Amino acid sequence: MQQVFIDFIQSMGLVAITWQQGVMLLVSLILLYLAIGKGFEPLLLIPISFGMLLSNLPLAGLFDEGGLLYYFYYGNKLGLFPPIIFMGVGAMTDFGPLIANPKSLLLGAAAQFGIFTTFIGAILLGFSAQQAGAIGIIGGADGPTAIFLASKLAPELLGAIAVAAYSYMALVPIIQPPIMKLLTTKKERMIKMDQLRPVSKKEKVIFPIMVTIVVSLILPPAASLVGMLMLGNLFRESTVTNRLSDTASNALINIVTILLGSAVGASATAANFLTPETIKVIILGVCAFAVGTGAGVLLGKVMNVLSGGKINPLIGSAGVSAVPMAARVSQVVGQKENPSNFLLMHAMGPNVAGVIGSAVAAGVLLSLFS
Repeated sequence: MQQVFIDFIQSMGLVAITWQQGVMLLVSLILLYLAIGKGFEPLLLIPISFGMLLSNLPLAGLFDEGGLLYYFYYGNKLGLFPPIIFMGVGAMTDFGPLIANPKSLLLGAAAQFGIFTTFIGAILLGFSAQQAGAIGIIGGADGPTAIFLASKLAPELLGAIAVAAYSYMALVPIIQPPIMKLLTTKKERMIKMDQLRPVSKKEKVIFPIMVTIVVSLILPPAASLVGMLMLGNLFRESTVTNRLSDTASNALINIVTILLGSAVGASATAANFLTPETIKVIILGVCAFAVGTGAGVLLGKVMNVLSGGKINPLIGSAGVSAVPMAARVSQVVGQKENPSNFLLMHAMGPNVAGVIGSAVAAGVLLSLFS
């Protein structure tokens, strides 16, 4: 009987826990607090942080081969979950502002500048080209794209990259405004833009089809992300597949978000996460995000000059693809300077262009380094 009791004690996680696992459990609890208590990107941060908690429980084995989260992770490893998330995003997104103002595509492209500058920075810090590409994509502020690319190029960094990407997405309202104000004048922030033209149903139906064809022919590796994004949007805009649009934008994306988030969090085990590389990833991630924001604003300033003062540079910051949060930040900052200023729909153009831009950037990096 005494041996049975001893065996039971030895089977307890309390006996087997290491300090590294204790640190990771603390990190997961902090992330849960930020998600629940502060409302920072809760739909993804809660499953990610709880997945991290589960995988670092000693002796539970949830992320070991044969464990529950081990099988969830295959949806990321095989590249299934991120494209499905993109389909849901497409079903929820109105590309009308981008179609009405095609020039905003340039602002979405400019914001991807942070990806490639951070790629160079990561190379200089000793990361491989594959790892540098996966880290750089954080600058696109697009969580599914970051997960997709990291799972293909640097799966060993997936946990750190995912946590960094979603943390910075959640902190968009804190990170972006100081950069926007630093790079613009009060006069520029007060600029009121003309109302966008109406966009016809025909334009909205043709757009996802043409984007899929053009992007896929030029960058085949981007076809899965861009194709699913545009398929979801076609469900929405065709108006003859309301049930599919509703499923993609609600039930399906919610189910996959749970599976993707918990599996990504589970990959952040103590052995993978508590390394010097993780600190570098966190620092490079915020640099990527800041450079992307700044590049979009600076191009907005150039476009403002070329347009004769008709473009508010603040909408350039929405070129990072944190939809629709980045567009709302442009609206808030602009309205503080001029209460009658309404930039939201103008900012949605660069914002949705950023979603396409981050997927294209991922395709470029996959073409070069996969």
